[in-house]
Amino acid sequence: MRMRIRRLLTWRKALAALLTLCLLIVGAFTVLYLVIDIPRPNKQVKAQSNVYLFSDGSRLARTGEVNRESVPLDRVPEDVRRAFVAAENKDFYSDSGVSLSGTARGVFSTVTGGGKQGGSTITQQYVKNYYLSQEQTVSRKVKELFISLKVDRHNSKDDILAGYLNSSYYGRLAYGVQAAARTYYDKEVEDLDVEEGAYLAALLQAPSQYDWAVASPADKKQAKARWGYVLDNMVGEGWLDKDDRRRMRFPVPVAPKASAELAGQAGYLVDVARRELIDSGVGEQELAAGGWRITLNIEPAKQRALREAVPAGLSASGRGSKPTPKPKAPERDPDRQAGAVSVDPKTGRIVALYGGDDYLEHYLNNATRADYQAGPTFAPVVVAAQIEAKESADRTLGPDLVRKTATKLGMTADPAGFGAPQAMSLGLMGASPLEMAGVHATLANDGRKVTPSIVKSARRGDRTVDLPDAIGDRVISSMSAKYAHASLSGKARAGGTAWPDKGVPPLLEAADASGGTDASGHTDDRKAEWFIGSAPDLVTSIGLFGESAKTGKQVTLKGIEDSPAARIWGAYLTSTTDEPTPPDGSTTAEPTPPDGS
Repeated sequence: MRMRIRRLLTWRKALAALLTLCLLIVGAFTVLYLVIDIPRPNKQVKAQSNVYLFSDGSRLARTGEVNRESVPLDRVPEDVRRAFVAAENKDFYSDSGVSLSGTARGVFSTVTGGGKQGGSTITQQYVKNYYLSQEQTVSRKVKELFISLKVDRHNSKDDILAGYLNSSYYGRLAYGVQAAARTYYDKEVEDLDVEEGAYLAALLQAPSQYDWAVASPADKKQAKARWGYVLDNMVGEGWLDKDDRRRMRFPVPVAPKASAELAGQAGYLVDVARRELIDSGVGEQELAAGGWRITLNIEPAKQRALREAVPAGLSASGRGSKPTPKPKAPERDPDRQAGAVSVDPKTGRIVALYGGDDYLEHYLNNATRADYQAGPTFAPVVVAAQIEAKESADRTLGPDLVRKTATKLGMTADPAGFGAPQAMSLGLMGASPLEMAGVHATLANDGRKVTPSIVKSARRGDRTVDLPDAIGDRVISSMSAKYAHASLSGKARAGGTAWPDKGVPPLLEAADASGGTDASGHTDDRKAEWFIGSAPDLVTSIGLFGESAKTGKQVTLKGIEDSPAARIWGAYLTSTTDEPTPPDGSTTAEPTPPDGS
């Protein structure tokens, strides 16, 4: 009997505690709802400039010419309006303006240090854009919730949708659907068709990532999938005929128009810096709003040397020629693009970068594009994988082994691109000069992970961005790194004097049979030529890519028999060192094989 009474009292206490907690929550919710008012529009509606500086403090560029224009909702075609609702908030016309579950996820993610979380309603996104800020804080998310409830009560759905369409950021410094229509399709918003509207709606999820002009092959695939998702949602809501949807084709947007301030290499450097800041947690709209002072790791002398080395190396003829630093009339193949990244392997700093002849003429950054095969630059990765296996007595020796090592070294290639061992040793997967610079810098840094970084510091008012360390933990053994790095000179060939014949893994034999481990030369399809140059304090990745000037499609490179990429390296190193190492990428140290022989 006593036990029953105790249980009853315990149960009642628990119930009372629960009721008290519920009353406190309801009370707090009521107080916050009464206290938090709809504020005036935020000050970020008028964007400022961002200033980009070289490592020595000299100015590189100033950006901030924001394209902003508001239009009444009746100028936006109904199909286009529905595309945005289908993309972001299908229940927009019936909800209360907030998503409690989405807000809870966002608060939890902020408290625990996680990434950005989706799930906000159109009303919440409008409130964040128009009344608040883009900072990821709990207080901002709480304010967003209560202001959204009030906005939904006091404003019509059409007013909210109009505000959302006009305040959203679409990339390319375009704010509002009218500016986006002009920027991406060179037309007025009322002339947009549903396919174009669906792409603009898809952009809002990741404006820079889904911008067709600069998107990687993987990002283009995601952008198209998001575009299809929008249209499929419209079919599901009864806003689009199923047969009409089946006949629709992706509407490729027009090329962007860059500011004259970004001419030459400036635009490419700013492009890489922006991507790095976004990856570090700075919101795209927050960055576009301006007011940032961003200092890069780029060293003016090395940047100038690399910029002059590219035309010098491309204009020289013959392997034994000595290219002049400033050729008077360099020969230029319009169907050839060049990209290069130079990294200090001890610090991870990007000290020089070449993205193309001129950002105003070729918006796509050749230093970060990953739509050409890695070719022979991937061979040392295969070497590292096999030595890792030999040291750990792992005899699986298949694509998974190489893919695992490649991922450790910093490659982000689509796993579907990894095929047979022979194909992998030839590098038949996409890679960028920036990515390969990181891979080879990691090998040069004794196996400690190098993630090349271009941003030295970034601040806006009292806020300073906390940038990740460019040098990480060891990802492969010191022996694997040294031996793979030495393979740049061709000294680590399987079955050769530097490696014991006994127990040579089959994949390593395949790598040697397919052209050795020298990380220079052209890809199997001859559409790209690569060269990795290594000096004591520099790892430089150089890529030449065949791209039709008329169509933008990949074409076979011409005139690569005498290795113009190697000449670029030679011209660059001559300008940056007093006693340059041989311009063939060779190294002097020959490591001891893993078994000590």
